[in-house]
Amino acid sequence: MKRLLGAVLLICGLATAGAALEMGDDGLYDEPFFRDTFKDMREDLAEANAEGKRMVIFFEQRGCVYCHKMHEEIYSRDDVRAFIDENFYVVRLNLHSDTEMTDFDGEVTSEKAAARKWGILFTPTVLFLPEDVPEGVSAPQAAVAMMPGAFARGTTMDMYTWVLEKRYLLDSDEDFQRYHARMIRERNDGNTD
Repeated sequence: MKRLLGAVLLICGLATAGAALEMGDDGLYDEPFFRDTFKDMREDLAEANAEGKRMVIFFEQRGCVYCHKMHEEIYSRDDVRAFIDENFYVVRLNLHSDTEMTDFDGEVTSEKAAARKWGILFTPTVLFLPEDVPEGVSAPQAAVAMMPGAFARGTTMDMYTWVLEKRYLLDSDEDFQRYHARMIRERNDGNTD
């Protein structure tokens, strides 16, 4: 009986497990949905739109325990990876990098200077962008949503879905928190996963 239970648990674990975590030379985790770009935000937005995807800016830093948690528990899941890859164009920025990038407002700066300018204090921080960003506007000014920190799978997927469905544009009282609470009720399990 113990062997049968062990086999069932192993199979269940394998069914939900994603790929192993991969780390780049910069000490940041690599995900298959991260785009390797020149980090010109307007060009990246145009590319996202051309692919019919929503642009996301994903900030993290080396040694971030919360980034590790998100990559290990959420982004490593095959269903999460597939959903993000299918619907989002994800540009990763490093909170402490000197790599040059260009903000939506045209300012050429480093990733770390952009993080300071944008008020990014915690990692991971995910900025969700609209399809159109007005001239002279920076990324956080244009963002339709921001997700600072590590969250459970349910919260993370609800945020990505809320943005994808453009629920922030609906003329209703259902902001993200109310939407997320409704999704938990509809899943009928009381769990944010």
